[in-house]
Amino acid sequence: MSLHPKGGRGAVKPTFEQVDMSEQDIAQTLAEARAVLPQAVFEKIEILARAYSTLLKVLEDKDISIARLRKILFGPASEKSRQILASPMGSPDPKTGGKPKASRPPPPGHGRNGQAAYAGAITQKVPHHRLQSGRHCPSCRKGKIYDQRNRPGILVRVTGQPPLTATIYQLQKLRCNLCGKIFEAHPPAGVGRDKYDETAASMIALFRYGGGFPWNRLHKLQGGIGIPLPPSTQWEIVRDAARALEPAFEELQIQAAQGKVVHNDDTPMKILAWMGKRREATLRDAADRHAQDDPQADRTGIFTSGIVSALKGRRIALFFTGLKHAGENLKALLAKRARSLRPPIQMCDALSRNVPETFKTILANCLAHGRRQFVEVAPNFPRECAYILDVLGSVYKNDAIAQKRKMTDPGRLHFHQDKSGPLMEELHAWMQAQITDKKIEPNSGMGEAIAYML
Repeated sequence: MSLHPKGGRGAVKPTFEQVDMSEQDIAQTLAEARAVLPQAVFEKIEILARAYSTLLKVLEDKDISIARLRKILFGPASEKSRQILASPMGSPDPKTGGKPKASRPPPPGHGRNGQAAYAGAITQKVPHHRLQSGRHCPSCRKGKIYDQRNRPGILVRVTGQPPLTATIYQLQKLRCNLCGKIFEAHPPAGVGRDKYDETAASMIALFRYGGGFPWNRLHKLQGGIGIPLPPSTQWEIVRDAARALEPAFEELQIQAAQGKVVHNDDTPMKILAWMGKRREATLRDAADRHAQDDPQADRTGIFTSGIVSALKGRRIALFFTGLKHAGENLKALLAKRARSLRPPIQMCDALSRNVPETFKTILANCLAHGRRQFVEVAPNFPRECAYILDVLGSVYKNDAIAQKRKMTDPGRLHFHQDKSGPLMEELHAWMQAQITDKKIEPNSGMGEAIAYML
């Protein structure tokens, strides 16, 4: 960057020299910098370079907007209607001209967790330190005191402990002074010879995959409390434990395939073994499979498909990572479905690759995905979006009523047909009129949102 006078007293204008760098150029530059810079300095420069490269990829997307870019970088502030439509731009309802509803006051309460919130806590009964039930009252000395079993005093005591602890067993050794043979004590009952037991593997997996705790972060935490746990060791422990769980995973798939409602979606994923030079080997492999008309032969993207199945009041969550799309993974799952069952209801967004080819489902596109399109364009179309979000809010309210009343599936269906059906039909007609009467430009953000919803 260079500075030069712009005119006026001491004024300067920054100018930037544009440099085109590919991914390979950035990688080579970082490799050269690693050799000459201190490690602490290099790590900061590497983070900046990676962030800059990612930002450029996002900006290359022709559909990106400043508002969407801000959400990617900083996350959405809120998708609640009262937050989205909090604007001084006149009436939000193009039909009634009504004013936005006043925000509701926060619900009362001190925000603390009561005893019932600690479902995993150990309950221990503590007798009185001095008195016993049936004895005379030490206060009035006339009556007798009795145990209030249904109303004990409650003290919640929360203690801390490391995610993983370790015990060192010093096994006694005895040595014969004549023949030299050594006799070592057996470990205590229930203690095997393996360094890491099943509970250690479970805790590491819960931290990593249940809580999103990176390997390196858990490594630093454990190292700080004197129980070292290198990232590579964590991976090996979880990998070996996963092999033992494969029969359970297979059974979960069979159970999930019988669900009445299934949700599925994709998210991009990076797997080092399928990237870089390893990726070239994968592509050569794909070229060999191409002769067999394999639909994955030309693919290079890696995805994780999430599938959630609702069955008998429970939800089964499954994840599949690889070259297959969500629809193909769902198709493989539903191949385990009993033929006597009716097609399941499939909930997903409107992306075509979410639908399993050659397998029949009752397709129900996600209303939340359609609503989100209007959330993103609300600043530019406040009046129209206010009307749409108000209608959808009424539908969500009806669903909350149905759940509160614990309606059966048929009862909930009839309730929505009676209460929500007319609202959605009116909204559908209004959206079509916006396009056919040319009230909205089809190529605008609002037009695209309506097209997606329709």
